[in-house]
Amino acid sequence: MELKILGASGASSAGTLQVADEIFTKKFNEDLIHQTIQAYRAGGRSGNRAQKSRSEVRGGGAKPRPQKGSGRARAGTIRSPIWRGGGVTFAAKQKDFSQKINKKMYSGAMCSILSELVRQDRLVLVDNFTVASQKTRDFTKKLAELGLKKVLIVVDEIDTNLYLASRNLINVDVCDINGVNPVNLIGFEKVLFTVPALKKVEERLA
Repeated sequence: MELKILGASGASSAGTLQVADEIFTKKFNEDLIHQTIQAYRAGGRSGNRAQKSRSEVRGGGAKPRPQKGSGRARAGTIRSPIWRGGGVTFAAKQKDFSQKINKKMYSGAMCSILSELVRQDRLVLVDNFTVASQKTRDFTKKLAELGLKKVLIVVDEIDTNLYLASRNLINVDVCDINGVNPVNLIGFEKVLFTVPALKKVEERLA
């Protein structure tokens, strides 16, 4: 399969790139993509809620008062859940929300997403994508030349100018090949790949 490479202005073509059919012509598998995205997002949950039970609260080793004679209720420890400063009856603990996804399933979902982007004409390929300055104005001007607004830009390596020029735009995200995932691939109208970045992604999924 061949993908068209856009020129600097976005109007003219700068040639084509031969890519693997088994990666970019894969059938759309909605169930697999949904399962992979759910697992990916679940892995990002912190699960850091934690409370202490009565056995974990510090102190309370000595009996606060005699068993009999005071006229008050019996109490064996000041760390009882009914005491102020005591433990929690059903204490919440840290939870692992991660879900298991096999490498073959993850690779299949990524190939299915990339194939669908190609079919919907949402994947844009350029030789390289760099900006000469750190100004957002210059960055948006370059996007306008390519006819892009809400776009994910995947490059081989992010330089300082590209990072600083794009970080204030809410509808634009820039990442390297290590940051490509199912969530950000489907979250934008267009996905722009540089040729070196697409080749590396193709090698990983092969």
